[in-house]
Amino acid sequence: MNRAATLAAYAAETAGCERCPLAATRGQVVFGAGDPDAELMLVGEAPGYHEDQTGLPFAGQTGELLERLLAGIGVSRDEVYLANVLKCRPPQNRDPLDGEIAACEPHLFHQIELIRPRVVATLGNFATRLLSGRPFGITKVHGQEHEVTLASATLLLYPLYHPAAALYTPSMLRALEEDFGRIPSLLGRPAPDPAPRRDPFARAPEPAAPARDEAPPGVAVQLGLF
Repeated sequence: MNRAATLAAYAAETAGCERCPLAATRGQVVFGAGDPDAELMLVGEAPGYHEDQTGLPFAGQTGELLERLLAGIGVSRDEVYLANVLKCRPPQNRDPLDGEIAACEPHLFHQIELIRPRVVATLGNFATRLLSGRPFGITKVHGQEHEVTLASATLLLYPLYHPAAALYTPSMLRALEEDFGRIPSLLGRPAPDPAPRRDPFARAPEPAAPARDEAPPGVAVQLGLF
């Protein structure tokens, strides 16, 4: 069985996962999506409202921003693999609980083992702390790659701000764009021509939604993104 078929079979197996109480509140398992042979894997925190509805990771405004960031380095969404620490949406987009992370961790590590990417970019605190095994917050370590061994594979771990957090913070977005700009070199590829620089005096756009991934009114933003 080739890598794509093996990954698809594992996705089908996890579709009925009941390892933690989130199985009772989720819409569906959001396993992951993308190229099973990807050199770059991006790992976020947990599915949001739109992911829970569609079954696809990084939907809504966060997904749109992620696609723009990838396009800026000459990469399409289909060329990477996208996943989250949790495969099920926490109620009201709350932060993942330790027990939920522990229950879901084997799924993520098995995905990494099957895909064997060259670079894993962790988006936000939860993914960074889980895969680095260190307690540092993303503000301290973003943009600082280091070599790790995960699921018997040696790769570069590259912490980044979560795009959902950058949607509402212009300074964080600038840092995220700069950090993304280094990804081609980490993959051993030439960097694309830089996009025109933004006008530093331009007015920042107003936030469009109160919660990650365009969650409906009354749904809280997860604090672990920062």
